[in-house]
Amino acid sequence: MRLLEGELLESREILPRQWLQRYRAPWLAGGVRAGQFVHVRTPDYSGLVLRRPFSVNTVDRKQGEISIHFRIEGKGTEWMARLRPADRLEMMGPLGRPFEVDPRSRHLLLIAGGLGMAGVRALADEALASGRQVAILFGARSAAEVYPSSLLPDEVEYVVATDDGSLGHVGRVTDLLPAFEAWADQAFACGPEPMLAALATLAGGRDARLGVARLGRKGRSRPAGLGTPQARRRSWLQVSMEQNMGCAVGACLGCVVIGVKGPQRVCREGPVFAADEIDWEASA
Repeated sequence: MRLLEGELLESREILPRQWLQRYRAPWLAGGVRAGQFVHVRTPDYSGLVLRRPFSVNTVDRKQGEISIHFRIEGKGTEWMARLRPADRLEMMGPLGRPFEVDPRSRHLLLIAGGLGMAGVRALADEALASGRQVAILFGARSAAEVYPSSLLPDEVEYVVATDDGSLGHVGRVTDLLPAFEAWADQAFACGPEPMLAALATLAGGRDARLGVARLGRKGRSRPAGLGTPQARRRSWLQVSMEQNMGCAVGACLGCVVIGVKGPQRVCREGPVFAADEIDWEASA
C-alpha cells in the first residue's frame, strides 16, 4: 500500500451522472489486482469530506494507468467530476483482497448490477489476457442506465437485463444465472446487497440442480480455512461487497458486514468474499 498522487489523463460522463476517469499512476498499476480498490482524497481540502473508496476499474500496466468509475452522489464526487486533465488526486492503495481465480477455471461469469460493473470490470481483462472465456451479465433499471458495450472488450459475451424491459431481458439480472451456471467454472459478482444475496442463494443450490457430487479427498490434508485465498479459489461464487468506508485500513470498523464466523471488515477481509462466508440473513 502506498500514498501518492495520480495524474488525471481523461474524464468523461459515460452514463447520466456516472463518470469514467483515467489516471497515470504507475506505482499503483504495477501491483493492483482485480477486485482491489483505492482510497481517494477528493479535491476538498477543508477536512470536512472523507476519502472515498473506488474499485480499480481497468489497469494498463505497460502505460502505468488505471481508471475508476463512479456516480455523483455528493460534494466529493461532484468535485471529482469537475477535474480536468493534468489535475492530481491523492490515492492510497492498492487496498483490500482481490478476486481469486482457480487456475483450472476456463469459463468465468461476471455479474454486475448498476455501478457494480466497476467492481468486476478489471477481472474481465485479466481473464481474457490469460486465455479464458468471459461472459458478463448486467442489470439496470432501464436502458438509459446500461453500461455501454463499447467500453468492454469485443471477446466478452454481454447479456443485459432491465427492470422495465427497455433493453434485453425483462426483469432482474439474477434471472439470467440459470442459463449460464453450467457453463461457468466460477462466477464473480458486484452490485446491490439484495442482488448478491439472491445470487448466493442460487449458487447454494447449483450443485444439486446440476447433479454435481462432492467426493471426499484422499489423504490427511486439511481443508482450506474459510476466508483464505485457497478456499475462495474453490468457491463457485465470489462477491465484492459495496460499503461506505472511513479509514479503509481496518481501524474504524465502519464497513463491517456479518459473516458466518462473525464481523468482517470489507476494507480488510474483503471487499471480495466467497459467497458462503457471508451471513446474508444477518446482513440484510
